[in-house]
Amino acid sequence: MKQTVKRQARTVPLVLSVSMLVPALAACSGGDSDDTNNRRTLRIGMMYGSADNESYVRQQYTDMYELAHPNLDFEFVNAIDYSDMQYSSREEQMKFNAQDPIEKLKAIMTGPNPVDVIMLDTGTMGKLVEENLLKPLDSLIKEDKVDLDAYLPNVLDSLREQGNGQLYGLSPTFSSSALFYNKKLFQKAGVNPPTDGMTWDDVYNLAERMKSGSGKDAIFGLALNDWSSGLDYYNVTNIAAPLKLRMFDEKAENMTVDTDQWEAVWKRPIELYKNHAIPGPEDLQPEQPQDGSYRYNQFDNRPFFTNRVAMMIGSYGMTNDLKTYNDNVGKMKGKEAIDWDVVTYPVQSQAPDMSGSMYLDQLTAINAAAANPDDAWEFIKFINGKESAKFKARSTYELSTLKEFAQPKEGQSFHIEAFYQLKPLNVSSSDSDQKLYREMPNLNLISSLAQPSFQKALSGKLSVREALAEWQKNGNELLPKIKADPTGNLDISAYMDYGDGMSSPRAMVMQAAGG
Repeated sequence: MKQTVKRQARTVPLVLSVSMLVPALAACSGGDSDDTNNRRTLRIGMMYGSADNESYVRQQYTDMYELAHPNLDFEFVNAIDYSDMQYSSREEQMKFNAQDPIEKLKAIMTGPNPVDVIMLDTGTMGKLVEENLLKPLDSLIKEDKVDLDAYLPNVLDSLREQGNGQLYGLSPTFSSSALFYNKKLFQKAGVNPPTDGMTWDDVYNLAERMKSGSGKDAIFGLALNDWSSGLDYYNVTNIAAPLKLRMFDEKAENMTVDTDQWEAVWKRPIELYKNHAIPGPEDLQPEQPQDGSYRYNQFDNRPFFTNRVAMMIGSYGMTNDLKTYNDNVGKMKGKEAIDWDVVTYPVQSQAPDMSGSMYLDQLTAINAAAANPDDAWEFIKFINGKESAKFKARSTYELSTLKEFAQPKEGQSFHIEAFYQLKPLNVSSSDSDQKLYREMPNLNLISSLAQPSFQKALSGKLSVREALAEWQKNGNELLPKIKADPTGNLDISAYMDYGDGMSSPRAMVMQAAGG
């Protein structure tokens, strides 16, 4: 009986808060929101989706708005429905993947029953703008006196670039990574900590200055990701993203990786790994007591939480993990608090204002052929506005695009501007590249060929340029096979020789050095 009373007591404030919220939202919208005789449907188009994830999308974007607008129904239309291939054969899945997502999206925008709102990414938005398929928002923004100064300027600048100077879409949130650093380690070493706007070469040089000691006392300069240490081809791919280097030509007939540009991208991080400025998987393995007293700790295998890594690339979500760690460090035997801060994600000198790690998560735009453009704009205005941002700001993994809510969580103090000072990277490939990958899905195998060659360069079995030449040679042998069999099961095992049959990059380095 007491438990029932407690549950009811907890429920009352929730019911009251929701009941108070609904009129508030209704007040912010059109005056006929409660007119059930004026029932309408707002159709939202998405590039990908399925019925399985619709409830999540509704929770994220429409439930709160629908609660305040009982006369408005939401209908989701997926240009490509994942459930169509869920139980398909491999051949059918290949055909599914060969579909042109832009053309499928255009079909639900221009058909007999067009969608009203489009949820999309920046690259897709740019293509739709070129074909005049989206409604510009500038006049609506001006008419409703939407305060654009409240938004992060780099986000708006990026969106305007995709719209040839105009705004065609807005995004309520974004995800981003930055360079975390350990203040105590820099102070102890007498080295100035990293600053905003540093290039990757700057960070590499700083990492080498920060490495010291050996064995259990070793301090490492840089870790490229959380949860794991080491270095592989995919880490380097992320670093090089703003350079937009090609693996093969526009006809997918010849490889293009045996170049000075690719060599420069691989060379420095490999040098840092060999010099132990970047730790390997074996370097930070926690010691486990032999008496059976070991208890799992989620932070044990995460490089930055050992207080032995000076800098690390981490996402915004890591700020919350660091707070959790420092709040509970007193309960962890042998652990100490981390004094940390962040600076902007390292840049390439050729793209000094571009972050390779900032992404607009869900752009919303109005279909130029929308049957219900007024409701579409009211909805977009709401999910990108202050009322919605109050709730989005509670997220532990993404940030609000509104300045007021892009702030550290209560009780934290760090340089949060580092997560949004740079511009988001437009990661979309050219139309010709997208067409090639759709027509020949096996082109994805070319990237897989890079890892064995990269590991040989890491071990010293090959020089960087020799490793790139090997990747190019193997790729040139595979490309004709891909063209002849673009969707079949191609055996690439002959190209997956890692050198010594060893899976550990550090072990390969040690063996090459005679250790």
